[in-house]
Amino acid sequence: MMLETAGNGTLIIIAVMAVVTLFTRLGGVLVMSFIPINRRVQNFISAMSGSVLIAILTPQAVNGDGGARAALLATGLVMLVLKKPLPAIAAGVLTAALWRQML
Repeated sequence: MMLETAGNGTLIIIAVMAVVTLFTRLGGVLVMSFIPINRRVQNFISAMSGSVLIAILTPQAVNGDGGARAALLATGLVMLVLKKPLPAIAAGVLTAALWRQML
């Protein structure tokens, strides 16, 4: 199936992705409503979020360009120093933008 990205095609793609995201989130809430949240489950959920983050960032660190690597480094350093995610994200975005603008 081919969907044109000109005209309304883009809006249809965005709407479908939004619906899929909504159902995924609602499905997660529904499934977790049947699971008692004890210490073991809480530890699993906490560890899983870090694992997902690493799974997303590792390919960027290995296959990304210099801007992606510089952004990851800047984000990590600012997070270690300030321990606040918003300034770290801003530093990463700014670093990637400046790297790509200059090189």
